[in-house]
Amino acid sequence: MAIKRQTKHMLSRGTGIVFCALIYAVLFLPIVIVVANSFNGNTEKPYLSWGGFSLRWYVHLFQNGPLLASFGNTMLLAITTTVLATSLGTLGAVGLYRYKFPGRNLIDSLLYIPVVIPEIVMGISLLLVYVEVGVPRGMVGLIIAHVTFCVSFVIFNIRARLDGYDPSLEEASMDLGANRLVTFFKVTLPMLAPGIAGGALLSFTLSIDDVVVSYFVYGQDLTFPLKVMQSIKGGVVPDVNALSTLILLGTVAIVVITQSGMIDKWRERRAAAKLSQERGR
Repeated sequence: MAIKRQTKHMLSRGTGIVFCALIYAVLFLPIVIVVANSFNGNTEKPYLSWGGFSLRWYVHLFQNGPLLASFGNTMLLAITTTVLATSLGTLGAVGLYRYKFPGRNLIDSLLYIPVVIPEIVMGISLLLVYVEVGVPRGMVGLIIAHVTFCVSFVIFNIRARLDGYDPSLEEASMDLGANRLVTFFKVTLPMLAPGIAGGALLSFTLSIDDVVVSYFVYGQDLTFPLKVMQSIKGGVVPDVNALSTLILLGTVAIVVITQSGMIDKWRERRAAAKLSQERGR
């Protein structure tokens, strides 16, 4: 019996390992292929055979003006969307949490609409509104559209942080002489910082990656995802692999910096330096 149980345990464990390996392969193998092809020196069939290590496509990337312009548009759109959505989402989350007013529950319910409806429905709806109101299709329209569906995610992130928030901290701050504005920036905002940062990162990711909504409202300003979508109609341009690899490296660098505690160590050194300066006075 013991041998049978041990054999069954080993088989189930082996099946689990194989299953996990397949999941990781599905997730990461396409990324590995993109990175590998960005260094493929084969100019005729860069996706079918290996032609040796080469930086040809990286050199060609910086000569591809339209592709770099689309990436610049994407970064401008994502950064602007992140700033606006985070600002509006922070104010909205605090307002919905702190104040009770007529229609509060209705607004709370409407926030779920951009999250649950299909993107194509939202894209068509925004296009109809733009045509009716006269909003120009272009960068302005893209920013409005992206802020519309990103602000809900910011509010949800911050409200999750507010659920564990202690209002007595604000009361103690005001009892010590601070006004509401100082209390907000010195007490409330630092407490909400993790939720705000999470919402901002989520907004940036959603904006930089969006295709469906952007397709309905873009004008002359092509974003990088739309440019890639257009290029794959005739086969993916190898320059896209090079730019995608650079974006991946930037993302990995950000993750390493945040997870290694470098930011926390920098804050500690800054606080220690500030404390030593105050003692020196």
